[in-house]
Amino acid sequence: MRLLMLGGTEFVGRAIAEEGLARGWDVTVFHRGRHEPPQGAGSLHGDRTAEGGLKALEDGEWDAVVDTWSGAPSAVRDTARLLEGRVARYVYISSRSVYRFPEPSGLGEEAEVVDGSPDDGEVDYAATKRGGELAALDVYGAGALLVRAGLILGPYENIGRLPWWLTRMARGGDVLAPGPRDAGLQYIDVRDLAIWTLDAVERALGGPYDLVSPPGHTTMRELLQTCIDVTGASANLVWTAPEKILEAGIEPWTDLPAWLPPGETYDMLHQGNVGKALSAGLRCRPVQETVADTWAWLQSIGGTAPQRPDRPVLGLAPEKENEVLGSR
Repeated sequence: MRLLMLGGTEFVGRAIAEEGLARGWDVTVFHRGRHEPPQGAGSLHGDRTAEGGLKALEDGEWDAVVDTWSGAPSAVRDTARLLEGRVARYVYISSRSVYRFPEPSGLGEEAEVVDGSPDDGEVDYAATKRGGELAALDVYGAGALLVRAGLILGPYENIGRLPWWLTRMARGGDVLAPGPRDAGLQYIDVRDLAIWTLDAVERALGGPYDLVSPPGHTTMRELLQTCIDVTGASANLVWTAPEKILEAGIEPWTDLPAWLPPGETYDMLHQGNVGKALSAGLRCRPVQETVADTWAWLQSIGGTAPQRPDRPVLGLAPEKENEVLGSR
């Protein structure tokens, strides 16, 4: 298989490129040159936001392209049009954020989505991803695979969710642990996403698939305790009611990554129906493996995770944590 990876040097793109190489595929990475591509991959340079930035893709043929773009949908449109006739299948890594809020309980890919346009410039995240989907569909139709990922964790993470929790546990001491402690979490290990996506390419799957673990694959308690276990830290989880956390002005998802209090947002992000992907072969590794491998990767790069410049820095400030812990 000849795979063209748009991106391929960080997090999701890198995991997919490495999985392709592990399968013995011919992998070409199209990137801006800011980071080294995986060893063994071919390299093409370009910037999709610049005039003439796709010139390096004007020649060449591939069996599939995987696109992780989360900027203006018009960039997906232009790339898909350029590659039409030279790439058999277009895989767009989208997001479950494309569903209208709140997503009705029990629905999966048939739930109503937000409006979007392939001609859009910079818009909000949900409309951006929907516009990217439409751009791929407009050109490739049934040959477009839409991977609607949920919360993504694992090695190479440059968003700051699991790395923040690991780093916080490594500091030790009392840790503000957001309840309910047995609340189930849905996420996808980036390597499981990569495996499923390339399996889907081989099987010529098309259309939308929600890609995240089954509900309750892990819990908040198991995730945080595993972070303590793998770091070997002397951290003490101080479980705190959601109401107290919210009253303190702490923001779910950003100040305390991956955590949401009970309610419609929690139901939408951690209680999703993923039966379609499971029937299509999705397998999710244990949370212990995801956490341990992410910690090993963090240690291998000096303990500080990379940070995407277009995303906010996540995590609770120590002084705020101490304030809430002290008021118990």
